[in-house]
Amino acid sequence: MEIEDKFDVPEDYRLPDLTGLPGCDETAGPKSHRLVAIYFDTPDLRLAARGITLRRRRGGLDPGWHLKLPRAKGVRQEITRPLTPSTKIVPAELADLVLAYTRGAPLTPVAELDTRRSVTHLRNGAGVRLVEIADDRVKGTVLGGEPYVERWREVEAELIEGDAKLLRKVGKRLRKAGAVPAGSASKLARLLGAAREIPRPRLARTAPGSAGEAVVGYLASQAAVLLAEDPRVRRNEEDAVHRMRVACRRTRSALKSFKGIVAGTRPLRDELRWLGEVLGEARDLEVIRERFARALDGLDEDLVAGPVRARLGSDLLDDEHEAHDRIREALGGERYFALLDALDDLLATPALTEDAGRPAASLTAVAAKSWQRVTRAYEAAQEVEDPGERATALHEVRKAAKRARYTAESLGMTELAERAETVQEVLGAHQDGVVAQRRLAAEARAARRAGEDTFTYGVLTGLERARADRAHADFPGVWRKTAKAVAKLL
Repeated sequence: MEIEDKFDVPEDYRLPDLTGLPGCDETAGPKSHRLVAIYFDTPDLRLAARGITLRRRRGGLDPGWHLKLPRAKGVRQEITRPLTPSTKIVPAELADLVLAYTRGAPLTPVAELDTRRSVTHLRNGAGVRLVEIADDRVKGTVLGGEPYVERWREVEAELIEGDAKLLRKVGKRLRKAGAVPAGSASKLARLLGAAREIPRPRLARTAPGSAGEAVVGYLASQAAVLLAEDPRVRRNEEDAVHRMRVACRRTRSALKSFKGIVAGTRPLRDELRWLGEVLGEARDLEVIRERFARALDGLDEDLVAGPVRARLGSDLLDDEHEAHDRIREALGGERYFALLDALDDLLATPALTEDAGRPAASLTAVAAKSWQRVTRAYEAAQEVEDPGERATALHEVRKAAKRARYTAESLGMTELAERAETVQEVLGAHQDGVVAQRRLAAEARAARRAGEDTFTYGVLTGLERARADRAHADFPGVWRKTAKAVAKLL
């Protein structure tokens, strides 16, 4: 993660004395470098529109290919690869990581930055680098079309091993000496923004304070999460599949709950269901593999017989990797790109109904209606006597509770969302136990055919049945308490 503050400075700017800051015992430098970077983007600047930079840079301490993905203000994730002989072809791995933005459009050189950099490090008594100060004199050239060249000077303060408080103090001294916060998030954005208009993601104009504004704003936030998680999913980073899947579910739930505000979204909801299912296979395998690992770790070793750890660990992990391969295949296909295009079109030109012009406060009625679905599902489950059918009916209650939770979250109704989540979690514990028992039964059959000891599968099945039964027994009390609390909220 790259955490830095950028400052615009005049040509005659003098770096202030940065000694004496808390924890900083010495400075090292300055040391000079020349950096020549070629930046790549689509012809219509789809990466720049999202604040993403992709470059091939020579010189300095870290020559190579650099992809920078924004995470928060002043924070970017930097992914690097070694230099390749070609100056015109982006490494396939990096090109794949931005497919959600390029959607197959070619990546070509759009700018060159020639930077004379002077680097100073702030270090502690042990010689650990805390903050890097880069004083850059830049010549930027826009490539292609009508030539454009610009020169400027800027200063960057990047956190290395220090903390955010130290970075703020460094910034304060730089500003006191005449620096001002940079007007652009990156050198490339400054250069391209001066030479041509950088397109921005289109968002429909809605009346301030209206239901339409609230719904479209929420949908835009979830679309942003989905896009941001895409590169992390491709790299199989921790929790990325889960976060992207939740963004799919929240978007789909909002489109369904607020169909009285934004009409004609059924096709998009269907595609979001498809994407959620593609992501869900790997996520479900990850969850159940970790569940079994915890259960096995909790057993006395004399209860662990045969190669059960391999079957419930490495074998499931192999299945999980295969599921990830299917995810990457889906994320590289035209169906996924069409889904993203449909999301963009929805945010830019939603089919708003007359109710979209009503005050945003009117949407609380949607939350109440969503909770009524939970109540009806619960009442229907109460009338089911067959245990198997009742389990299915309770799963419908859980699904309704999840939708009610997402609806409440989208409206900022935190307490209602928490109550719905309580119902979802208790029923989820029951459902997870049922699913785990089915998986254990299947693995035990495979182990038996292989002539392996299946004793431990029986032990784990007993534990899972006990957890599921306990959740089932707890649910009536949880429901009564939750229903009473929700009645006061609505």
